[in-house]
Amino acid sequence: MIVPFPPGGVTDVMSRAVAARLSGEIGQPVVVENRAGASGIIGAEAAAKSPPDGYTLLMGNISTLAVNAAMFAKLPYDPVASFAPVSMVAIQPLLVAVHPSAPVQSIPELVSMAKSKPGQLSYGTAGSSIHLAVEFFSSAAGIRMNHVPYKGSAPAITDLIGGQLQVLFDPFSTLYPQVRAGKARGLAVTTERRSPVAPELPTVSELGFKGFDVSSWQGLVVPAATPKELVERLHRETVKVLASAEIKEQFAKHGAEAAPTTPEKFGEYIRGEIARWQKVARDAGVKPE
Repeated sequence: MIVPFPPGGVTDVMSRAVAARLSGEIGQPVVVENRAGASGIIGAEAAAKSPPDGYTLLMGNISTLAVNAAMFAKLPYDPVASFAPVSMVAIQPLLVAVHPSAPVQSIPELVSMAKSKPGQLSYGTAGSSIHLAVEFFSSAAGIRMNHVPYKGSAPAITDLIGGQLQVLFDPFSTLYPQVRAGKARGLAVTTERRSPVAPELPTVSELGFKGFDVSSWQGLVVPAATPKELVERLHRETVKVLASAEIKEQFAKHGAEAAPTTPEKFGEYIRGEIARWQKVARDAGVKPE
């Protein structure tokens, strides 16, 4: 199972949980191999070019299977044509947070402050998918903030806690521990439903941005020419794994929900996400690299 991100991140953690259970279901060891770099492109390319024999899986996510198509002019793989979908695996919200000393207690107050200081508030993101999510929010709110890109969540969170950064959008699993510890103030989650882990946090949608729904997600794919019967078997075993109480519990610790789908539904979802984020990038004037 190729994980196109470094060890310790949310995609890696979920991959290891799934791989351990999947090994038992298929009766063979499923080894997680981290091939990080270039927004997941290195690992995704390696998976796309692997033999289509059912022995190589990619734990793709919103970046590798959707947003990269909007952010890069040329990819060494095609998120749709290079892969056969197996199943969605997990979904989790992003969390919007500010430093505890910031004079804002809510999303409407953040929007008001950003409008009074156009381009002066700095927001951090660790990855192109989150960058586009904030552009989507800024467009809906009619605000303009200053983007500060980071190579990972850890340095971005450090700067938020240190007061060098005013606003941070980050996956719930990495940012919520700081909110719980009082080192950051959580304002909202970006999914349409509140997180069962932190039901006290409102959604962006219920704070005046009805229908706003942005998720960080992961899903399994295999090389495109993998025989259908192998894809179907991997799908059946993955669904069993995701139905287990142990996996649901492990995911919940990270604010994520198991989200199994049919291969067809996951393929539709990927295509929809690509179209969505390409439009967001165009509307925001973000030029592909």
